[in-house]
Amino acid sequence: MKQLFVFLLLSATCFSQQTRFVDFISVDGSVTPDADSKTVSGAAIYNFIVMKRIDTIKIDAVDMTFSDVMINGKRVKSFNSGKQLQLFEGFKKGKNIVSFSYKASPKQTIYFVGNGENSQIWTQGQGKYTSYWFPSFDDVNEKVIFRMRIITDKKWDVISNGTFSYSDPVKGNHSTFNGNGTDKISYFTMEKPMSSYLLMLAIGKFGHQEEKSSSGIPLQYYYAPEDSAKYESTYRYSKRIFDFMEKEIGVPYPWKIYRQIPVHDFIYGGMENTTSTLFNEVYVVDEIGFNDNNYINVNGHELAHQWFGDMVTAKSSKHHWLQEGFATYYALLAEKEVFGEDHFNFQLYDIAEQLQQASKTDTIPILNEKASSLSFYQKGAWALHVLRENVGAEKFRKAVKNYLEKYQFKNVDTGEFLAEINKVSDYDTNDFRKRWLESSVFPIQEALAILKKSNFIREYFRVAEMKDIPLAQKQTGFENLLASNAFYPIKQEIVNQLQELSFEEKKDMLHKAMQTNDVFVRQAVAGNFDKVPEGFKTEYETLLDDKSYFTREIALNRLWSQFPEDRNRLLDKSADWVGLIDKNLRIMWLSMALKTKDYRQDKKPAYYDELLQYASPDFRVNTRINALDKLIFLDKSDKNYLPFLVNGLVSHIARFSKFSRDKIRTQLKNQSHREYYESLLESLSEKEKIQLDKLLKEK
Repeated sequence: MKQLFVFLLLSATCFSQQTRFVDFISVDGSVTPDADSKTVSGAAIYNFIVMKRIDTIKIDAVDMTFSDVMINGKRVKSFNSGKQLQLFEGFKKGKNIVSFSYKASPKQTIYFVGNGENSQIWTQGQGKYTSYWFPSFDDVNEKVIFRMRIITDKKWDVISNGTFSYSDPVKGNHSTFNGNGTDKISYFTMEKPMSSYLLMLAIGKFGHQEEKSSSGIPLQYYYAPEDSAKYESTYRYSKRIFDFMEKEIGVPYPWKIYRQIPVHDFIYGGMENTTSTLFNEVYVVDEIGFNDNNYINVNGHELAHQWFGDMVTAKSSKHHWLQEGFATYYALLAEKEVFGEDHFNFQLYDIAEQLQQASKTDTIPILNEKASSLSFYQKGAWALHVLRENVGAEKFRKAVKNYLEKYQFKNVDTGEFLAEINKVSDYDTNDFRKRWLESSVFPIQEALAILKKSNFIREYFRVAEMKDIPLAQKQTGFENLLASNAFYPIKQEIVNQLQELSFEEKKDMLHKAMQTNDVFVRQAVAGNFDKVPEGFKTEYETLLDDKSYFTREIALNRLWSQFPEDRNRLLDKSADWVGLIDKNLRIMWLSMALKTKDYRQDKKPAYYDELLQYASPDFRVNTRINALDKLIFLDKSDKNYLPFLVNGLVSHIARFSKFSRDKIRTQLKNQSHREYYESLLESLSEKEKIQLDKLLKEK
């Protein structure tokens, strides 16, 4: 063994350069997830070509065990480092085949969430690596054609990358994903290569609908069965966005199918797995929720990645903006297609403000692997907008088309993209690179000069610059704008400028703002007061009927807090409200009903039980946080919800685990709570026990 370790150490210099010596072409993989034990077992057959002599070939595999390792049909010795399966015999120059079986207990990247019929399994490879659940390649430059078989109980729907062939029943029961019947094998096939981080699984119970793009690509839209009524408002404009992307990019969609799947408690907004995007359920909305938190931008962002990231992939994280900057920019272009040019320019302006503010402390430029997300995404998008404006839209499209066609299914760097710009324009890309990509400074003046080409932006700036002018001097002009068809941010800015004035000074303007019947302008009015004036109360109450759950939440909270005599009436009016998927309105209503003296006394126990249930693991993380927050607010001595707070410590959602830690740390200062938490230790799961014990031992 000592000789082997020395041999491996000497060969380590080859590992980071493996793609120069070995090319993995395709894999036939088999995966069986087990939700009860949170393990994955499976097998893989990789076809690979040895191009140059190499001592050791690695396949990334974190905390896996292997058996039946064979190369070219013969058993071979191998070494399992705990992070890689390392092969050092049996292969030859030219074509080879390696096969093996494996088992893993993943600590990340594959997530087992929910309970019973609500159970789901899904993966998230970006930044976490697929090699935690399937032996593959952390190096994005190693692109492979994946053909996968997924074994599950027959009652579950299965989604992976590529085209779905069919499901075979399997004798016996090989899967324990809460299953007790016949298993099935679901086959998924990719025809083109992709980086391993884009390999995905989603298993659970889903409904879906399908339509075809103008170019004939099947577009499949998934949803939880209970959310079928939200299908249209969730996926609104999806086909239009897809058709726009193909036309704007100028290169046909590079895959055979496109799916979008919302999953429980997804870590991020969305993830562009090749052919099959996963996204957060917060974007599953009804008609009203569409105004508050629609999926349009994320939809466009993840779709754009199918070209920028999935088909053409950055060689290293230094060039990550070639993926995120492009996806962010094309998502903005998709929003422009749907909502118009004024919306597009206002989004760019908002991003510019963020970047200008962040540049005071964010000193790492885009072309650096340690750049912030804001730089890779938003500054990257602005850099592309500057290029497009200076080169011209048609030449920019031509350069992008040439870039994608030249490097399709390959890896790229920034120089290779800019070389395509140089072929269609004499624009100075060297100077552009220095100013936008290699400097941490945000070129605000250049950005503003481009923004000011917009009539709307110029008018918005003109109104914003009037902030310190007395109302009497600008009132007539403002009233005219409120009555006009000016884009809503201008009207919001007018309402915001009234904030510090007395009600008597601004009441006429507020009436006119309310009369716009624009949901976003009225929302600005909803937040204009800390205290609702008596003379405006009746009109303010009309906000409770607006098509915005955010507006309703603001208005109900202010009215309930300020007018105790109206609480019963307000609660009766809002008794059936639920709100967004996190039940923001229902949870607020329950806390208000419990707090309101003499309101439905006979139902208060049921209201408390409902609120407590929302804090349990039976519900999504955002719902749980909302409920726990309200339970803590209602009664700091209540101990019924404390086990649910402890459970939050082990959540895969960082925001929830932090929320739970912070709340428990505060409660541990109270001796009664400390003793209760100590008494809980023995009844907790091992993971919960470890996390709570750490907090109990903190000084």
